[in-house]
Amino acid sequence: MSFADPGWVVVVPVKHSSVAKSRLANLSARARAVLARAFPLDCVAAGLSSSAVAHVLVVTDDATVAATVRDLGASVVADEPDSGLNPALIHGCTHAREHWGDTPVAALSGDLPSLRAAELTGALSMAVVHKRAFVSDAAGTGTTMLTAGRGVELEPQFGTGSADAHRSSGAIELDASELVTVRRDVDTEMDLRDALGLGVGGHTRRALQDLGVVL
Repeated sequence: MSFADPGWVVVVPVKHSSVAKSRLANLSARARAVLARAFPLDCVAAGLSSSAVAHVLVVTDDATVAATVRDLGASVVADEPDSGLNPALIHGCTHAREHWGDTPVAALSGDLPSLRAAELTGALSMAVVHKRAFVSDAAGTGTTMLTAGRGVELEPQFGTGSADAHRSSGAIELDASELVTVRRDVDTEMDLRDALGLGVGGHTRRALQDLGVVL
């Protein structure tokens, strides 16, 4: 492997917008749905711009998201298991290796509207020397990225307390303290304010402007 390994496949799971972002409780259902589609578009765009990434694969049953990410240059696979986040990621990683060979894979949260390609490249560059590695979220309890090298199973354990779960499973926690946009996932309005302070991508910025949302 090279330092950044330009063979990474980044797998981004995206829930259907009708059931996503429920913790943005003070926003309307329409606003939550629009932002639930905008966040992963900025995440995918950053992945496609990373020099370490060969392919971005989106796992989703949201037809609008699927069409848009294809236009951006990503590949799409339906969430055939339709049984939660971890099965969706396993499905995506299996699909990636069936189509692109024994590639290193990175499961990436779709809730990273501030993600910068250079910081994603930096995180993947740190991950490349480990069989499995992860980046904890800004709170330190969740996970925003989980990686598996060539020939290694991903073993995702996303959900409540996923940082501890991934650590206990043997994945190495990366020191991504300076890679703030890789860690700033958005679940709440406070998270969104923090993301705006870092600078969100164009899809999220336009969505907020069109919605007239002021935070």
